[in-house]
Amino acid sequence: MHRIRKPEFPISTIQTEADASALCQSCGACCAYSREWPRFSTEEDAELDRIPPALVDDGQGRMRCIGDRCAALVGQVGVKTACSIYAVRPQVCRTCLPGDDACRMARERHGLAPIEAMPGSL
Repeated sequence: MHRIRKPEFPISTIQTEADASALCQSCGACCAYSREWPRFSTEEDAELDRIPPALVDDGQGRMRCIGDRCAALVGQVGVKTACSIYAVRPQVCRTCLPGDDACRMARERHGLAPIEAMPGSL
């Protein structure tokens, strides 16, 4: 059983885009959940072509991972993270929202307390 860690700094969950971004940038759990999770699904070829080839696992149709962690993720999960290709990240990455089912599952796996879904985000 994982021990639930409290955030090292408080995060507001008021419904603003800045708060959603802050929640994700202090977490990163969804990006380090499973090498099977960041699979491409609805992306057009032109969208995928914008992702640096070194970060794409062509043979598997997904982002390249190191263990269960997406190779585009930088930082320490649960403390401070960032996506090195945030502006061109695939659709599968865009659909995970703070507090949704995928978020809760990933945070639990990393021993992080759940966050409430952002009002209007689900």
